[in-house]
Amino acid sequence: MSTETPRKLPGIPDIPADQRTPAVVQLLELCHRQQEQIQALRDEVARLKGQKPKPVIKPSALEGDRTEKKQGQAPKPHGKRHKTAELEIHESVKRQPAETIPPNSRFKGYQDFVVQELRIGVHNTRYRLERWVTPEGESLIGQLPAEIGGVHFGPQLRAFILYQYHHAHVTQPLLLEQLREWQIDLSAGQLSALITDGHSEFHREKDALLQAGLQRSRYVHVDDTGARHRGKNGYCTHIGNERFAWFASTDSKSRINFLELLRAGHDAYTLNQAALAYLAEHKLPCAQLQALTALAPAVWTGQTAWQAVLAQQAITDPRHVRLVTEGALLGTVVARGVAPIWRSSAMTPGSSMC
Repeated sequence: MSTETPRKLPGIPDIPADQRTPAVVQLLELCHRQQEQIQALRDEVARLKGQKPKPVIKPSALEGDRTEKKQGQAPKPHGKRHKTAELEIHESVKRQPAETIPPNSRFKGYQDFVVQELRIGVHNTRYRLERWVTPEGESLIGQLPAEIGGVHFGPQLRAFILYQYHHAHVTQPLLLEQLREWQIDLSAGQLSALITDGHSEFHREKDALLQAGLQRSRYVHVDDTGARHRGKNGYCTHIGNERFAWFASTDSKSRINFLELLRAGHDAYTLNQAALAYLAEHKLPCAQLQALTALAPAVWTGQTAWQAVLAQQAITDPRHVRLVTEGALLGTVVARGVAPIWRSSAMTPGSSMC
């Protein structure tokens, strides 16, 4: 016989605990089962009449003691990590108690308290370039570090300006006001020049990111999205996967544009085995394919040089120009270390071309 306290039923008075004899408890359980059967019959009648049965409403979470734990259930680990356990510590400072330490006190080690802080302030460096004159009259002058780039503003300051302007969307007037408050002697024209000019190092770093991502990835995702760039309609191309992401703004979304982007900043057109196999698969006329095969392997730098090659080989048909250009671009991509998946026997290196 169950000794658990039955829940209160509608229409049945609440019986004090001291009056709940085994017979009373059994009677309450019987009443409970009868009410469940009656409700089940009422729900069935409602369904036969096309009506909705009584909804099942769960008791509110506020009812009962939330602090009660289920019997035999161990507390779940909270999984909360120590917030400062993985932080890099740049400086350690020892602090003594404000009170006078009594004699014969025992030292018990340290209680760590980590404080995160950001240091922002002007830091001016004067490079004193040595000047020498050789016996032959030649002048020798010390060289600035490569990261200075010949400008009077350091790389950290330039990176901060670009981040604030392009990523945080801080306007130039507000950015100029902020820098001047930090005692940076900078004019509005110099700030504009730092934002718009001299970004070749950043572009080389961006191209190196794409090159490294392509060489170390088994696959990449590619997507072209319409976007405005420099006041004109164009496309933003994304290349990447779960390990890296690379973006470029162009005015085209063709296959040639994609292959040009895959060159990662290089301006070469390469005729090699991969390029010739691509041309053979796409049915370039045999005469033109044999002429290009006689030139391979070869590399041309720049679009002007490549256009001269097309003119010398009398390749003028728009379709043929497109195919040969795509093949040369693919050859450059393969030569840079990106291996495509050969899709057919015609793409297999060493296969016959005609």
